[in-house]
Amino acid sequence: MSTDTLRVLGISGSLRKDSLNRAALHAAVDLAPAGMTINVGDIRGIPLYDEDVRSAGTPEAVSTLARAVGEADAVLIVTPEYNYSIPGVLKNAIDWLSRLDPQPFAGKPVAIMGASMGRLGTARAQYHLRQVFVFLDAMVLNKPEVMIPAAHGLVDDGGVLTDEGTRGHIRGLLEALADHAARLR
Repeated sequence: MSTDTLRVLGISGSLRKDSLNRAALHAAVDLAPAGMTINVGDIRGIPLYDEDVRSAGTPEAVSTLARAVGEADAVLIVTPEYNYSIPGVLKNAIDWLSRLDPQPFAGKPVAIMGASMGRLGTARAQYHLRQVFVFLDAMVLNKPEVMIPAAHGLVDDGGVLTDEGTRGHIRGLLEALADHAARLR
């Protein structure tokens, strides 16, 4: 881990350009506390996991994401919730990375947040992600939990998350992630 600036890799579990979770991730980038930078990773272009493909060589998009996770001091996952669980595209990216040696999430501080149009704000998807990251030996931040309900009413026409209360919760999560990562150093 770096000693000066905490380098966080932010990953959105949505590919949609106008995604509420991309808006939440970009809010996190803007709200990063002093001493933290958040770079946005990309899961677009990662093929569906297939052992035959993996045995022929790791796809470049997977290698690029693995390198970004490995170089980061911590990871911030921003996830939607699809059918009460983790979006397939995000789970697929995690599955690819889990097959690598070294597996880049092992020992890595991870924070999770998410936005949805529903009342529970991705609570179920976050719970499932926590289970996955326990298996991967990631050091998941337990609290605070940021589950953004009715997020479509919190984002302006330009796709910016403007609700100050929600922005405060995100800021609190990032401060807790910085403390969590510092304790694990």
